[in-house]
Amino acid sequence: MVSPVLVGRLAELDVLDAVYATARTGTPRAVLVGGEAGVGKTRLVREFCGRADGARVLVGGCLELGVEGLPFAPFTAVLRQLIRELGLDGVTSLVGGKASGLSRLLPEFGDLDGRNSSPGEAQARLFELVLTLLEKLAADSPLLLVIEDAHWADRSTRDLLAFLLRNLSAGTSLMIVVTYRSDELHRAHPLRPLLAELERLDRVQRQELSRLTRREVAELMAKLRGVDPAPGQVDQFYRRSEGNPLFVEALMDADGTIFCDLPESLRDLLLAGVQRLPEETQEILRVASAGGARLEHRLLETVTGVADPQLSRDLRPAVAANVLAVDGDGYAFRHALIREAVHDDLLPGEHTRLHTRYAEALEIDASLVTAGRASAELAHHWYSAHNLEGALISAWRASRDAEKASAYPEELRMLERILELWDQVPDAGSRIGEEYARVLELAVCAADWAGDSERGIKLANAALKEIHEPVRRAHLLVTRGRMKHRTGRIDWSADMRTAIQLIPAEPPTSDRSRVLASFAQYLFMGVGSEEARVAADEALSSARLIGDVQAEAGALVTLVCMDGGRYDDLDRLGQLDRAQRLAESAGLDQILLRVAVNRSHILEGAGRHTESVEVARKAIQQARDVGLFRTQGSFLAINLGESLYSLGRWADALPVLEQALEADPPRPHVSNLSQVHGDVLLAQGDVAGAARSLAVCRALNTWQFDQRLQEMIPIFRLEAELALTEGDHDRALAALAPILVEHDRPDESRYVWPAMIVAARAARTAAELQPYVDRAVKLECYGPLQHAQRRTFEAESARVMRTPADWDAAIAGWETSGQPYPLAQALLRAAECDAQAGRRDQAAARAARALDLARSLGAALAAEALDFARRLGRGSPSHGLTTREVEVLKQLALGRSNKEIAEDLFISAKTASVHVSNILAKLGVASRGEAAAAARALTA
Repeated sequence: MVSPVLVGRLAELDVLDAVYATARTGTPRAVLVGGEAGVGKTRLVREFCGRADGARVLVGGCLELGVEGLPFAPFTAVLRQLIRELGLDGVTSLVGGKASGLSRLLPEFGDLDGRNSSPGEAQARLFELVLTLLEKLAADSPLLLVIEDAHWADRSTRDLLAFLLRNLSAGTSLMIVVTYRSDELHRAHPLRPLLAELERLDRVQRQELSRLTRREVAELMAKLRGVDPAPGQVDQFYRRSEGNPLFVEALMDADGTIFCDLPESLRDLLLAGVQRLPEETQEILRVASAGGARLEHRLLETVTGVADPQLSRDLRPAVAANVLAVDGDGYAFRHALIREAVHDDLLPGEHTRLHTRYAEALEIDASLVTAGRASAELAHHWYSAHNLEGALISAWRASRDAEKASAYPEELRMLERILELWDQVPDAGSRIGEEYARVLELAVCAADWAGDSERGIKLANAALKEIHEPVRRAHLLVTRGRMKHRTGRIDWSADMRTAIQLIPAEPPTSDRSRVLASFAQYLFMGVGSEEARVAADEALSSARLIGDVQAEAGALVTLVCMDGGRYDDLDRLGQLDRAQRLAESAGLDQILLRVAVNRSHILEGAGRHTESVEVARKAIQQARDVGLFRTQGSFLAINLGESLYSLGRWADALPVLEQALEADPPRPHVSNLSQVHGDVLLAQGDVAGAARSLAVCRALNTWQFDQRLQEMIPIFRLEAELALTEGDHDRALAALAPILVEHDRPDESRYVWPAMIVAARAARTAAELQPYVDRAVKLECYGPLQHAQRRTFEAESARVMRTPADWDAAIAGWETSGQPYPLAQALLRAAECDAQAGRRDQAAARAARALDLARSLGAALAAEALDFARRLGRGSPSHGLTTREVEVLKQLALGRSNKEIAEDLFISAKTASVHVSNILAKLGVASRGEAAAAARALTA
């Protein structure tokens, strides 16, 4: 089974492309591509072969035929392919009178020669003949030889492969790609020593394919079904498949849902390796399958009743065959689905008996599992053994242990199990010492802290039907309102307003102070109204009066933000210090993380990007430690990504943003993360990737219910910048029209000024620009960073207004800002002005510096700067491109793939690929992104 689509693997394709680029120059190369079954080796190689410019592609696969595969099977397949393409005479002509030697592979080449020679001599002649054939083929055009499934290769095939890789002549334009299943390579497998030996050769490179990330699984699901999957579906598929693309596809039912039971074809694949093991080993694996994803050796010894050294002897074949992996003092199945397949094969009586034995063993000795895991393991085994009372009691213990360990998703899972079992266990409340409504309340809180807002809202609805006491209802309503806000529901504030009404203002209480503090926090995050200030002031004064540290710290953080926006006055950092001290004194993790969010936000706005990075990075780790990465940690990732982008550390920013997106954060966070992700990709020249990120933001539309400036204005700016890359000035200005509306919000100028610069670049006439000039007159400007942005807007506007541009002031502002990318942009714009004014030496110097900066960043701007420098020196922007290459270059500027270019220009994909390679060489650029930027410069 091979996937119809390829997801991820861009880095792996880049490696293969680079190796091929070297090979086609006459330096033979090889790549050994390994990975477990289903991870996508064949799909990757097919994609690579389809984009290998001008190459003849020969493919042969090894066959599974017992202990040793069919002799020379892949080379026989290659010969058959050549006969189909060249004819028997064509192949014969390549090797001359020695062609009969190939009859050892195919009888079509006639009788064997040298019948009286020794087997060694005959093999040597065959090897030399195959080498000659390949070198002759590579002399006419680059040759790509693919040998698949080398884990099934016989000794003759392995020997021939090794011979070729050692003896290929310099000047041969040949690349060999070998694929193999790494999970099949047990310790005694004959391919292992060969791989180690070949990897030492300079011309050989080894590449291991990893499983897909959660985000890539979501992308694969979307491509297979044509619609974006729900986050819950992604979690299901990612958890069961563990990122194996074949398993994702096999587990997907026709309607896009996940199969509850393993499909038979997948089950057969998973169990194939198990069924080859000795029976005593299979029996141990059946017992182990009931133990969970990982189990300790001592626990397995106790449950099986098999003592060492016999247990180790029985397990060794499973470890050697890569069915089990040694994990510290225990074992784990190589893939969870293998364990699931073995476990599903248990008979009903075996299933109950084994789980009961595990539970009884752990009741006696909790040290048989990793410290802290005994209660969770007991809950699992009693539940699986259908002992409902034991399952209820152990789930309650596990939920309390999970809460102490900040393992909120597991706490939620255990509490929901208790709710499920409540009516099935007589007198359930007395057995755990808690009422049903209280369990519901705890589940709501666990869902909130775990970031599972959709589930939390449903639980809160159920809890509100059970609970009628005003204060408890108020806290439930606040929590439900918070979760509604995260999911983008417009009625979130109604819950919090109702909560405030449930608690009287007199006498002052902690309950009312905390409800008010929460309401102020979330109201300010959106509309930032005076109502939020009134609520925060009341919360702060009453909290101080009664000594409620939590409410005081929370209200103080909100008020600091409400007084924000002035990045030339950083006294607010001192106020945050007080909030931090209060939170630290009471161990308030959520408020400590809020402080870090706002501190990094303020530092970034003030242009202190490095300090912002330090604060955000440290706090992200703290969020992970206390189980809050999905919610507050993802918010911090937005700030960290923004600051890394400002510093030009784009390679560091992308994984931060992508890891946060993979955690399935709240919808508003997804939008912000995607927007910053799009900014980075666009700066790197990945127009298509930036457009995908923008599409995510647009689909979420989360700013519409809340009007958060920090979310909506950067999205409008990104949309405008993307439109400009396509030369669509009208669409760019239409996207930016909302920034002309005054919001009277603290952070308004921070987000509007960068968008104003894009508006000035998009405007072509004074009439188009005038509304933005009028907006600039009224827009505040705080701190050195915003002053640099204002000066850049003025310099860009001068082009349209045909007035002198003061680029020196803009450059000076960016020099001190610590942002190399806008500095490079300003230098290049200034160079263009210098050139128009006849200051060619100054223009050349500025363009050269812009080029150096852009190249150091990996920015697509480098191509634009390079083109300007060439035009300045030669006066011709054509670079020797043919008419067809100019057409292809225009397609590149639109971010189109080779296939799309081919379809649009009515040429083959291979021809399009050749044109792209020629364009990159003529423009002197290294990537399609840089070429696209050059295209925009050529047509400017």
